[in-house]
Amino acid sequence: MKSKTPFQSITTLTEMVLPNDTNNLDNLMGGRLLHWMDIAAAISSSRHCGRIVVTASVNNVSFNQPIPRGSIVTLEAKVSRAFTSSMEVFVDVWMENRTIGERQKCNEAIYTFVAVDQLGKPIEIAPIIPETEEETSRFEGALRRRQLSLILAGRMKPSEATELKALFA
Repeated sequence: MKSKTPFQSITTLTEMVLPNDTNNLDNLMGGRLLHWMDIAAAISSSRHCGRIVVTASVNNVSFNQPIPRGSIVTLEAKVSRAFTSSMEVFVDVWMENRTIGERQKCNEAIYTFVAVDQLGKPIEIAPIIPETEEETSRFEGALRRRQLSLILAGRMKPSEATELKALFA
């Protein structure tokens, strides 16, 4: 395993919502946004580990606000925590109304990626060292989210989820 690396910079992807990207209400289709988020998260996780990565899961998506046609969409993806071979990646989605130039956060998601070798087998990756308050908060929450995911998948017993139990103690 590599030594610990400093927290990676944000991967930024910017798109414009064109007519082909919209639904019948003239808003960005959720599936198109998921596609863009997957790309941004893949780039971020690949940059962290320097390896090929595959999407393991989409853990959470919040479609908080519709994004109308003509909007400029900026996705900011950042690895929040690296485990043995997997990484949790936060994606924050910002919308810019090109008429008034105002930018606001409208959606977010949490993805999990796994680093793999040339044969597709998981490989060890370097951990993350959080630097800011937001990075630390997301880093600490990642272990609880991971434990919950493992419990729901039947890969961890609830009694073994020490971080989750600490929330209720």
